[in-house]
Amino acid sequence: MSTKHFFHEYEGLVVKSLRGLCHTNPSLSLIPQHKVIFNPSHNTSKVSIVSGGGSGHEPAWSGYVGEGMLAAAVNGDIFGSPSAAQVMAGINSVKSDKGTILVITNYTGDKLHFGLACEKARAKGLEVAVLAVTDDVALGRKRAGMVGRRGLAGNILGLKILGAASETDYSFDECLSVGRAVNSNLVTVGASLDHCHVLGRINHERVPDDVCVLGMGIHNEPGLQHLSPLPSPESLIEQMLKFLLDPEDEDRAFLKFKQGDDIALLVNNFGGTSLLELQALTNEAIVQLGNSWSIFPVRTFSGTFETSLNGPGFSISLLNISGTAREHKTSAEGILRLLDLPTDAPAWPRVNYKFAETAKTATNGVMSGADKNGLSKDHITGDRQLDSSLLYHSIKLACERAIASEPELTKWDMEMGDGDCGESVKAVCQSILQSFPDTPDTSLVSLLSLLGTSIDAMGGTLGAIFGIFLASLTASIRRQPENTDINELFANSVYDALQGLMSHSGARVGDRTVMDTLIPFCETYKSSGSFPKAVKAGADGAEGTRGMKARFGRATYVKGREGYVEPPDPGAWAVREMLLGVLEVVQTQF
Repeated sequence: MSTKHFFHEYEGLVVKSLRGLCHTNPSLSLIPQHKVIFNPSHNTSKVSIVSGGGSGHEPAWSGYVGEGMLAAAVNGDIFGSPSAAQVMAGINSVKSDKGTILVITNYTGDKLHFGLACEKARAKGLEVAVLAVTDDVALGRKRAGMVGRRGLAGNILGLKILGAASETDYSFDECLSVGRAVNSNLVTVGASLDHCHVLGRINHERVPDDVCVLGMGIHNEPGLQHLSPLPSPESLIEQMLKFLLDPEDEDRAFLKFKQGDDIALLVNNFGGTSLLELQALTNEAIVQLGNSWSIFPVRTFSGTFETSLNGPGFSISLLNISGTAREHKTSAEGILRLLDLPTDAPAWPRVNYKFAETAKTATNGVMSGADKNGLSKDHITGDRQLDSSLLYHSIKLACERAIASEPELTKWDMEMGDGDCGESVKAVCQSILQSFPDTPDTSLVSLLSLLGTSIDAMGGTLGAIFGIFLASLTASIRRQPENTDINELFANSVYDALQGLMSHSGARVGDRTVMDTLIPFCETYKSSGSFPKAVKAGADGAEGTRGMKARFGRATYVKGREGYVEPPDPGAWAVREMLLGVLEVVQTQF
């Protein structure tokens, strides 16, 4: 694997690449500071399909922006999720009267940041949903665990079908339904001769010359099996197809194929495989599908769809078109028609290039009538006027308690993680305190917006979790009837916010995360209507993480020493301190 590149560092490279894409495809527009490619001709009467993720996977996802496919794509740094602010800019660049579907591959950073943007958009009154593609079969059910399967190149077939559904005026719910049906009927497995090389990286893990990695992902993940000596192409594809199709493999039999089902095949280049070999591998896959499995694809796609920089590998994806149709309650011909409908997205095979019919706008990222989160102010509705002194004093004490706990949080996190939890919590709390105006506003929504501004800058998993919870809380408060009692308002809204958060995170009670505090607090508040009881339940949940084995995050990799008792989870404890601070001020009110 060559470690030489024309660009010696990746600083600024993503934007340069996106500018190059726009130069060669004048129908596309760019918001450079948010790394958003969008279709300025997008029809607001159609559902907006927006995708994205880390860069380094080109042509995914910006190469699939165009009529009949994506309305916009949001690009992070190399192998890094874009921020929620970037996603919000993508949503706003292609407004839709019907709604927006955010299609992502199932990786933690993407789920949290796209999830946070989704909740923020919903809080503004927009119809938005996240669809996470989970087509990888290599790791199986046991290794994927609660995190779920990875998303690989099969997602491109989903983007094509969803984009065509939008173009043919499917409703928001219909688009979401067909997207979910595609995901349920999609499987992918990859293989590679080596890891890709990330620009500017000195340390580079290599795969030995006599080894092929089966089950390779697209971010230099180690894969499932190291096959040595190098298998023949015939043997390798035989093993890959078995992973995809063997009904006896209980760990990987995610999909049922009935005799006569219409199947689509996609063979994807990781970026460093020659076209000569890729086409030969495609031929071998088709031969074996027919001879060994009696499967004869009705559509075959072979090429560079989703790369891993310069990775010398490929993946095989199978979409059961008939199974998709059965789940969506339509005909296989109807799904196939969506797959066949033309698109001018530059990276889709046999596209028709065209120039935009409308003038390009927002190439400098400035959007009229929008707030700093990239959403129209017209969507801001609903509010409550409350005792400003009570609100600000409760939040002030919550922040002060969390700041005081920073040394313990940092110490505990250094034992179990990377040590940044305490510093992050302290920084965001200090930011909140510094942002308090001299004259407190009585608007609850204004206060939540003030908190959100500070939390947006927090970063990390905990920052995304706080952001999602706060955005969901704001949306729920706006939905509550105006005459709702204030205690009931908060009890209902924190519970709704919890449901929103849980839709983006698989962590639950017992996983040693912040959810060990949030879940019992929110559920107890909803069921009892008592804020003090809810705070006690949350505090008890945080205390319960002492000695608990982690099942999420970096702490899962820490092996305990003999006799070692794990400290409380820092995130759960930080929320405990905040809740106790609020209770100290408002306990006489509930």
